[in-house]
Amino acid sequence: MNTAFILAGAMLLDAALGEPDWLWSRLRHPAVLFGDAVGFCDRRFNNGTHRRLKGALVVAALALGAVSLGAALAQLGWVVELILCAILLAQRSLAEHVGQVAASLRLSLPEARSMVARIVSRDTSQMDGPQVARAAIESAAENLSDGVIAPAFWFLVGGLPGLFLYKVINTADSMIGYLNDRYAEFGWAAAKLDDLLNLIPSRLTCLMLVALSNGSRHWRAIVEDAERHVSPNAGWPEAAMARALKVALAGPRSYHGQVRHLAWVNETARKDIGPHEIEKAIRLLWQVWALGLGLAIAIFTITFVV
Repeated sequence: MNTAFILAGAMLLDAALGEPDWLWSRLRHPAVLFGDAVGFCDRRFNNGTHRRLKGALVVAALALGAVSLGAALAQLGWVVELILCAILLAQRSLAEHVGQVAASLRLSLPEARSMVARIVSRDTSQMDGPQVARAAIESAAENLSDGVIAPAFWFLVGGLPGLFLYKVINTADSMIGYLNDRYAEFGWAAAKLDDLLNLIPSRLTCLMLVALSNGSRHWRAIVEDAERHVSPNAGWPEAAMARALKVALAGPRSYHGQVRHLAWVNETARKDIGPHEIEKAIRLLWQVWALGLGLAIAIFTITFVV
């Protein structure tokens, strides 16, 4: 079965059902299983000397295992592929989680801080309203890329093996890809491979946001902001989202009690933002999703005719 056709079906299934609590409260989510594998490797091998080599071998083993598992499960038929692809897309859950931040921010700042803490890793206890809104929008932009467009892209390119490869590496990066004493060496390979796998999807997400917001006139500024960003990939969707919403994103934030003075994205735009801008970002998430669905259907149609 054509992967573009399966992808279109998976996108629709994810949009309709998301991640139902009744199911994942009873079963282990595949992404959680990937995390279990990464956690085991971290505990078992992240010690002693030659940590960078050990980390690289772990990433190679995880990648080989994910590709092999994906290939084996693909033999069960296109229905299994469609269901697994839908499970590993995060469109509806992303929109719901970001939407909960907007709803909470309309009620109380403490509740909004608590809600945004679920989707960002920075300190949230001292955030004001605009900082909560910026954090939610930045998370929306970044996760649109690595939680929706990247999985869809790698499924389209490599089927279930490609999707599993991307998800296990992305999970590894989120767990061990940190520049701290524990992971700077062991997580180096995971971080670098994740950067590579997200290189095309992050820029594709940026282009989709630009196309939907008529933002081509800001292209040079978007590129400049993306290249100044601390992440080689996250800056692209964030810069495009900032221009689409006409707001400033990023800037200083706190991690583990330490303030990091990161560069602003679209620095001269409005910084006093709130739930309204978060809701506009959510609408953009769904517009990008619709564009992606249209592209999948178009690719299927073209390949079917040819």
